[in-house]
Amino acid sequence: MTDVHTPRSSESAEPADEATGPFGQEDNGEAGGGTGGTAVPPAAGAGWLLWGWRQLTSMRTALVLLFLLALGSVPGSVLPQQGSDPSAVQQYYVSHPWLAPWMNHLGLFNVFAAPWFAAIYLLLFASLVGCVVPRTFRLVGSARTPPPRAPRNLARLPQSASYPSALSPDAAVDAAASILAGHRFRLRRPENGGRPGNGDAGHWVAAEKGYLREVGNLIFHLSLLGVLISIAVGGLFGYKADELVVEGGSFADTTAALDEFHPGRLVTGSDLAPFRLTLDKFTAQYFTSGQSAGEPESFSAQVTYAATPGGQQRTDNIEVNHPLSVDSVNVYLIGHGYAPVFRVANGQGKVSYEEATPFIPANTGTLLSDGVVKAPEASLGFMGVFVPTAVMTANGTLESLFPAADNPAVSLIGYSGNLGMNTEVSQSVYQLDTTGLTKISGSPHLMYQGQTWTLPGGRGSITYVGLKQWVSLAITYDPGQVPALVCGLLAIAGLLLSFFVRRRRMFVRAVPAASGAGSVVTVGGLTRSDASGGFEDEFASLSAELAGQDRPEPNYQSETGA
Repeated sequence: MTDVHTPRSSESAEPADEATGPFGQEDNGEAGGGTGGTAVPPAAGAGWLLWGWRQLTSMRTALVLLFLLALGSVPGSVLPQQGSDPSAVQQYYVSHPWLAPWMNHLGLFNVFAAPWFAAIYLLLFASLVGCVVPRTFRLVGSARTPPPRAPRNLARLPQSASYPSALSPDAAVDAAASILAGHRFRLRRPENGGRPGNGDAGHWVAAEKGYLREVGNLIFHLSLLGVLISIAVGGLFGYKADELVVEGGSFADTTAALDEFHPGRLVTGSDLAPFRLTLDKFTAQYFTSGQSAGEPESFSAQVTYAATPGGQQRTDNIEVNHPLSVDSVNVYLIGHGYAPVFRVANGQGKVSYEEATPFIPANTGTLLSDGVVKAPEASLGFMGVFVPTAVMTANGTLESLFPAADNPAVSLIGYSGNLGMNTEVSQSVYQLDTTGLTKISGSPHLMYQGQTWTLPGGRGSITYVGLKQWVSLAITYDPGQVPALVCGLLAIAGLLLSFFVRRRRMFVRAVPAASGAGSVVTVGGLTRSDASGGFEDEFASLSAELAGQDRPEPNYQSETGA
């Protein structure tokens, strides 16, 4: 008959010998490899440094820094960033003229390059290194350490059972060792055969299982460190660039041709992939009915590209979340708009300007857009509004009902004079400085496709010739992206191992029966944590299996572990 005991109070489960000591190195107050710091910092200078290092490398500090890093990333996801959408940053300045300069001063428009973000990142990196490196050596040592000796009184353990056996004590322990080895427990047997005088007297076997819990914990920490290293590699050797391309236009991946270029710390212009890309056509589809009317349905940019100068021409479609990959560089579609084609002639009829002019959307819902036309040779400049589907409201305001170009029109305000483009002061192509210019009478002037506005006073004319579309492309090279993904998956796998694998110990002792025939076998067990309650069932199952073993087995002396 098997007698199973479970302690009724914490006093009855007090530690017994080394068996109830910490599992591995996690229960010694050094969670995650850090000491957590001393209670009171030492007075000596070197002692202060040691105390500070222990505080930095404690798991508590690492978790706080990880939380701060996640918190600091929020503005980079919510607010427009200079590296990915500079036009949206400019629009934010227009919409919030008082708040935007303060936010820029705090680095909120370029979060991932801000000094405060880099400080959090470097501190977290140092904290994890201090946590993981010592822990790695401890895990290696723990993996080679055999289970502790079996306590003398197994009934004091959290789980215990006893049963009579027809086998001799030595044979009963051998049979138990064989069963535990079959369940992939790591075993420890008495030294020198358990003879008296060596501290391991008696017939017993100690078994331990669940070392993968520590391995999973270590994999998580190493993977988290790998993620930070991957991000650092991407920041050092990667780059980001932006380019606005009108239908029919092309560009080369060079620093001179790109609108915006944000290189990594160790990147130069010669490190860019030498591809060339042409935008053949851009297609935008919108929902025309229902509650989603006017919302985008699909975007597609048909492009022709060559991976090397003079190389083979290839075609592809760039869509949202489906970038073009060229020589490890990804080209993303991040924006689009309209580029009306204008022809500007001076007073003598000479054409001084004829090209597609990108207008920047002021209303992303209807794509009502603002733009500037500059013809310095004719001393003419225009500020205008482009409306894809034009309607005139009752109060005389020009508005757009739909983002598609169903009834495109432009409204222009003309200026004459020196545009100041021959000075050394750079100007934005999307802004017109009207200082010193004369406003042309008849402004604003509404024009539909094919119409010409003849300017008064013989100043010349402007013709709205046609319409093209433009796209905004983000060109990114991030060598740390794939390693970061792999490390992230490994971190999840490590967490799963640490959550679902339990460290548990089983002990078996056998003593001769009072009758002189057979033996009495006592089984004890404990686990480091058993929040799910699974160890109690596992212990009962193993105890029943051990109690059912009543014949001699071969002597088992090797060790296995899981």
